[in-house]
Order: sequence, then C-alpha cells, then structure tokens
Amino acid sequence: MSSEIRRVAVLGAGVMGSGIAAHLANAGIPTFLLDIVPSELTEEERRKGLTRESPAFRNRIAAKGLEYALKASPPAFYSPKDARLITIGNIEDHLEWLSRADWIVEAAPERLEIKQALLAKVEAHRRPGTLISSNTSGIPIRLLVEGRSADFRRHFLGAHFFNPPRYMKLLELIPGPETLPEVRQRMAAFAERTLGKGIVFAKDTPNFIANRIAAFGLFTAMRLMVEGDYSIEEVDRLTGGAIGRPKTATFRTVDLVGLDTVVLIATNIAEALSDDQERQAYTIPPFLLELVKRGWLGEKAGQGFYKRVKGANGSEILVLDYKTMEYRQQRPVTFPSLDMTQGIEEPVERLRALTSADDRAGHYVWQVLRETLLYTAHRIPEVADDIISVDQAMKWGFGWELGPFELWDALGVKQASARMTQEGKALAPLVTTLLQSGTESFYRREAGRQYAFDLWAAKQVEVPERSGIIHLRTLHERQQVVDRSPGASLLDLGDGVACLQFHSKNNAIGPDILQMMRTSLQHCTEQFDALVIGNQGKHFCVGANLMAILFEAQDENWDDIELMVRAFQDANMALKLFEKPVVAAPFSMTLGGGCEICLHTARIRAAAETYIGLVEVGVGLIPAAGGCKEMLLRSLEGIPEGAEVDLLPFFRHAFETIAFAKVSTSAKDAQRLGYIRPTDRFTMNQDRLLHEAKQVALGLVAEGYTPLQPRDDIKVLGTRAIAAVDTQLYNMKRGGYISDHDERIARKLANILAGGDVAPRTLVTEQHLLDLEREAFLSLCGERKSQERMQHMLKTGKPLRN
Repeated sequence: MSSEIRRVAVLGAGVMGSGIAAHLANAGIPTFLLDIVPSELTEEERRKGLTRESPAFRNRIAAKGLEYALKASPPAFYSPKDARLITIGNIEDHLEWLSRADWIVEAAPERLEIKQALLAKVEAHRRPGTLISSNTSGIPIRLLVEGRSADFRRHFLGAHFFNPPRYMKLLELIPGPETLPEVRQRMAAFAERTLGKGIVFAKDTPNFIANRIAAFGLFTAMRLMVEGDYSIEEVDRLTGGAIGRPKTATFRTVDLVGLDTVVLIATNIAEALSDDQERQAYTIPPFLLELVKRGWLGEKAGQGFYKRVKGANGSEILVLDYKTMEYRQQRPVTFPSLDMTQGIEEPVERLRALTSADDRAGHYVWQVLRETLLYTAHRIPEVADDIISVDQAMKWGFGWELGPFELWDALGVKQASARMTQEGKALAPLVTTLLQSGTESFYRREAGRQYAFDLWAAKQVEVPERSGIIHLRTLHERQQVVDRSPGASLLDLGDGVACLQFHSKNNAIGPDILQMMRTSLQHCTEQFDALVIGNQGKHFCVGANLMAILFEAQDENWDDIELMVRAFQDANMALKLFEKPVVAAPFSMTLGGGCEICLHTARIRAAAETYIGLVEVGVGLIPAAGGCKEMLLRSLEGIPEGAEVDLLPFFRHAFETIAFAKVSTSAKDAQRLGYIRPTDRFTMNQDRLLHEAKQVALGLVAEGYTPLQPRDDIKVLGTRAIAAVDTQLYNMKRGGYISDHDERIARKLANILAGGDVAPRTLVTEQHLLDLEREAFLSLCGERKSQERMQHMLKTGKPLRN
C-alpha cells in the first residue's frame, strides 16, 4: 500500500467540508470539492441565462462552499492563493474524479441514510486501496459501511475533524471493525505531519471521546445552574479561565456552536445510550428547547444566551434571564474565592484553592468538576483504553488547560476521591484500581520520562517517546542545561546543536535574555555547530519588556534606555554575523522584539500558525533593534545586482508594513509581508517545530555555512523617500485617518528607512540605519503621547489612538 497522499476528494461543501478542503490546500494538497446538484435555478441564474446543464448551476453548492471558506473569519486559508488547489464539482457529474484521489473524505450532512447512500455511489468509482473516511461527530462507523465491499471496509475509518479545521488541533480517528492496522497508521501519520493534527484513536461509541465528555459537562453545568439558582453570567465566569477553560466558557461556547447543534448532539447521545441513568445526564433543559423553538440559535441568529444591541453608548451585550426568557443587562460577578484566586497563574494551585473555597463559587466549581471527573473515569475503557487519549482529546478539541485525569491529579486523587465518597458518589473502577495499587496519581514524571496509569496493568507504565518531537522540559529534567539565567536557558539538543530557550513572563525580552543571547554564542563557538532559538511557551515572544521601558522613560533615564536599545541591537547583529548558523523557530505571537530576533537569523523555520509582526507603532514607538533595517533589506533583496530600478515601491512596502503594524495571519502570510523569506519553510505540526528547526540547522552545517559580513552598500532614497511620505501623510491627515502623533511617528520611521537626510541612491551602512533607529526610539520615549500609548497598552492590552 502506498503511503503517499497526493490528492484528496472532499464530498460535501458545507461548513466542515469546505473547511477541511481549505486546510488540505493549506498543506499544499490538490483537492476536489464536490456537493449535490441544486434542485432549482435561482432567479439570478435565470437572468444570467444559465440552464440546468450549465456548470455554474450544477457546481453552485460547491462554489458557495469555497466562497464561504474564502470569506471565513478567522481565515480558513493561510493565503487566498491556496484556493487555486481546490477544484469544485458535483456528485452527479464528477464522481469519476474519485479514481484519482488517494483519500476520499465524506463530509455529508449528519444523517445515516444520506451518508450510506453517498458511500454506495463512492464505491463504484473508488480505486481499491484508496483511503476513505467519514467526518461524523457521532454516527457509528460500523453502520456507515454496511453493504460495502471487504476492501472498502478495510480501508474505511471515521476521521472527526473539529471546527474550524484549520485551527482545531484534534482529529479523532475511529477505526471500524475491519479497518486494517496499516490504514490507521497511514492516516495518523499523514494527518499529524502534513495537516498538523493531534491524533487520538477513539472507540466506536456514542459521539466518541471529546463531544461525549464535553456535552456531559455542558448539561451538568446547566443543571447545577438551575439547582443552585446561578445566573448565566455567573456560570460563564466560573467555567472559563477560572478553571483553565477557554474564555467563552459555557454559554458563549453554546452560542458559537449553535443551540440547535447542541440539542442535536445531546439527542443523538441520549438515543445511542443504553444506560437510563447516564441518558438522564443529557436531558435538555426547558429553556434551551424554548430558545431553539424561538429560533434564538446563537451567533448565527444574532441572539442566543447573549444578544448584542445598539444603545446610547454604543454596542452592548445583553444576557438572557432563563427564568423569564427576557434579555437584561449583565450584572457584575463577584465571589470572594474568585477575587482570591484570579491572580494565581499556576492552574493546579488555582484549582485547589477554588474548589476548597466555602462560598457559592467554590461550591459550584467543585460540583461541576466532581461530576465531570467521575463521569470521565467511568468512560475508561468504554471510549478509549488509555487516559492520555482522553486528556489530549479535551485539551486539543475544547481548549482545556488540563485534561480530566490531569485535573484529578491537580486536585489530588486520594483527597478528591475521599471527598466524593463522603458526598455519596460512587468511584469508577479505574479510580478504585489506582488507589488499591498504592498509586496516588494518574501521571508521574521521573528523570525526563513520563508514566501514566494503565487500567489493565494496574500500575503506571512509561509513555513511549514520539519520534520527531523534542520536549524542552525533558531536556531540563535530564540535565541537558548548558547555561541558564532567570529569563532564558541554553540547552543541548544533541548532534552539535544548542537551543536558546526564553522562559520569562510572556517570553518578554529583558537584559537577562540579551545577556544569554551573547552567552549562547560564546558557548556555540566552543561547543556546538549551530544554534536554534525556540521555546515551548504559549507564544514565541511578545517583544521587549514594555513596562521596563515606560518606567525608565517616566524617570527620564535616557542613558539607560539608550544602553538597553544598543545592547539589543548589538545582540541581534551578533546573531546575524555569527560564524555558525542560527535558526529561529517562531510560533503563535512573535511580535516586536521577538520578530526582530527572527529577522537577524540565518534561517527561520516557523510554525504554520505564526502571527509575526513589528507592532511598535501601536505603543507610540518604532522598531529599534534592527527591525526597520532588516525590513528595508528584505524589501530590496529581490532586486538583481546592478539592475537600475525605481526603489520607491520597495521603500513603500517596508514603510507601510511597519507603519501599519501589519501582523501575519500565518507563516505563509508572513512570507507575503516579508517577515519570513520565500526560501524559509514552515511546520504544520507545532509539536515537531524544534526537531525540524534542528534539521534545518544541521543542513546548513552540512552545506558548509558561510557567515555574513556587515553591509556597507545599502542603497537608500534619502530626501526623495521623505518627500513621498510627506505627501502621503499630508493627505491622510487631511482625511482624518491619522492623528498628529501618528504623523510624527511615521515621519521618524520614514527618516530611518530613507537613510536620513541624504541624497537619493546614497550608499549607507547597517550601523548607520541602526543609529537612526536608536535616535528615533529615544526621542519617542520622551514624548508624552507615546508614554500614554505605552501605559494604555499595559493597562488594557489594546492600542490607544491619541
């Protein structure tokens, strides 16, 4: 069986089908997107002269699906250009295309008879050995393949994507009774490496793993809300970030998913369950049924549990009173335990404090977690044989900070079990077996190895390490630390490659990180062949320590600020000119100074989901660690040596990218903006990012890396560029698009990129541009309005336009 998947066919162009097709295109996979032929011509189609035989009519539904994906927010595509990889068609005319596909994805509506009828048609055109899957959230896999051939059944499995497919990491794979082991492995390998998915193998049980547990938790939260007389906004405050869940919490999540969808999920689960007591847990509360009856289905209907209205003071979000079924203004939610725990960043400590609190918040949180943990423990081995699959499913599929069994450990299995037993709750066999074995936790780490409790072995067993994955935590535990400061560490990745890891708060850059950058290069000179800059925090780097800059500016410590900026410039230039290759591995938020570090490395290996940009103008400053210089150089890189071309468009690109604080929506978009070179590559699965960055570094070593030399031949436009920007700013200011301070910042930025007040096409050095950056940065730090912008960003997290 060939392991290559070079072309895919997606059958069904609805929200999920079009989203899956878009993500396949993101991965560079040519994809067919097919749907049914419409039943009737629209009036618009008749006016255009279309007939029932016109391709535009027959492919209309697939075209609408592709159009939806192109307009989706957040974007379904890394780049709109990727849509060119999708070929639309219809199921009546183009099923023969399936013979050219290596994987067929059925994404038809969630009804058994529709899916079975479609799969019967597929079999007539599918090549033997072709993978085929169903994107179902709960229909039994064994029923879908009834009547299909042996080869079809052996190559079929459930592949449950979560919405939106680009962003949700979880992919539940559900093998059928006859699915070949090599089909499981082939599908998992492709989805993990090429599509960047986190793979969980689920059993063919009602709604598999994630939806089953999430739906139970949702309806439990609703039931306890009614029993305890809590309000909707109180429940959302208690079931969001306070317990390590997404900020959409309970009811905002339902509004996003759709109330009708939630009701359908609960109905399907309840109908599939044989246990009457468990079925009662999915009882739909009357207020939810009434909302669906009224058509108040959430975001797609403009109202659900919340409703946005326009008032005298602008837009306002009202909340539903489920007792009266009327909307009202939201009330402040205050609980003593919430006030006490909201500053605790460590989730384990926060949860222990909150669940032990003797107030309404503590009681509610404990009950919700208690019921969810008990229910989940009872589902082993029904939904999965191992606890890791369940924990990963809830973290990857629903954004839980801790999975259910990690939550058990956080609360203390022994202590939580005793409390549950005292409250009359029956423990699951899994928990009883764990406690009887003398083990007091589901997980344990020792000497860089992880162990997880196994029900069948009745003990903790070692979790095998996955190839192609580097865990920095493991390197710390195995004493692979070469050097360390409070904000950064240098680790030995093996094979002659070191890793500079940031671990300050939000990975913000301060003096200790700059010092470790210099120290890392010294170690690499003596001990290593290459350096990777990467970490495994929430974000790669949010930039320089803005609070420290503001404090120094308010105290008018200009010499200290100048030394700080110069140190950052020197550190970045040392990276750029280093005798051995330096590779950056950015991911997620890579802003300001974090972006500037990446710009100075020999190569960038970015995660596909990298949001990189120079955002300093948003806080009243300009990039001053070489960011302006590097963006100008990158803009000019495409010009052939010796070619006489107009430099103004290249100058404008760099100017507008920085002046408008443009941030990429993906690594591919970062290539368009110039933050990442076209020759740099990105990694779909962020878990593999450091490993693949290391391979890039080793490749550069093997090629015989040649270090760069300082540039002294940068051709700038000088007064011509400044004059062009002056005209642009004058028009923008007259049109009311920018403020006086915006104009001031933009002029300083233009002066840097123009090379200062020099004649057009003057040759300048890199140091000249760095000096201009530093001078502009210092002068803006002294501006009251810039300080106001910095202060506002630190206080609200949002830019101020003053």
